[in-house]
Amino acid sequence: MTKGVSNTFKKRNVNLTETIAKIFFLVCSLVSALTLFIIIYFIFTNGVPAMFQVGFLDFITGRTWAPEHNYAPQFGMLPMLYASLISTFFAFIIGSRIGKWCAIYLAFFCPKKIYKPLKTMIELLGGIPSVIYGFFGVAVIVPFLRNNFPGFGNSLLAVIIILSMMVLPTVINLSEAALRSVPKHFFEGALALGSTKTEAIFEIVTPAARAGINGAFVLGIGRAVGETMAVIMVAGNVSQMPGSISEFFSTSIFFAPVRTMTTGIALEMSYASGLHRDTLFGIGVILFTIIIILNISLTILNRNETNYAKES
Repeated sequence: MTKGVSNTFKKRNVNLTETIAKIFFLVCSLVSALTLFIIIYFIFTNGVPAMFQVGFLDFITGRTWAPEHNYAPQFGMLPMLYASLISTFFAFIIGSRIGKWCAIYLAFFCPKKIYKPLKTMIELLGGIPSVIYGFFGVAVIVPFLRNNFPGFGNSLLAVIIILSMMVLPTVINLSEAALRSVPKHFFEGALALGSTKTEAIFEIVTPAARAGINGAFVLGIGRAVGETMAVIMVAGNVSQMPGSISEFFSTSIFFAPVRTMTTGIALEMSYASGLHRDTLFGIGVILFTIIIILNISLTILNRNETNYAKES
């Protein structure tokens, strides 16, 4: 009898503990979701009205950013949007390719003796603060570009190089994890059917890990789009863009100073007021929208990859 009562109390205690744990985890999830909605509400309620007050098309396509002009302030963010998209695109092209190949090397080709030191260095690269990357850019990259290429060194090319370096650890670590998560019988089965090791890796394992690798790419893009401190230190921070189509397709654009969306917000938010301050929130709205589009694109891409794998 006593034993039965004891078991009943134990079951009640277990059930109570599980209930409390469920409530606790639910509250944590709700806090996370609420935080996101508060951020969205705060940014959009400040930024969207300012965008329409200036004129949505004028705000997006305007080529002049002169908010402190006494008589006719202008809020055209196109040069900053252009700089952010171009620098992110090229940093992604460089960083994603190098990062993916490095992940494949770590997962399949790297000798055990050098794996741990190499992996540690890559993880350390991901933990370096942005300002240190900026110092490296100012001390090494900018002088190198100034001495060997046109311009003063602070340029779009310097931004691309810095962002490519900063994207690498994210792409490498997540891509390697995706490659290692592929069941071993995929690789072994390919070898058994006569494929070489390289063929099995690139034709079987890598496509099977494509969803995880795509996720690594998107997170890398998010890191590049949102980077501020390192970019401020090497970009030159001039709001300008090519004046003609021919100039847009010339190499000179890479050696000109630029200002990205994040640096524009960071440089001016401390002293901005009124409509000027609200238009900076408008830039934040555009930046936030780009991130949302990237995440939606990743979801659709992964869904298509999953459907394709099921059909195969």
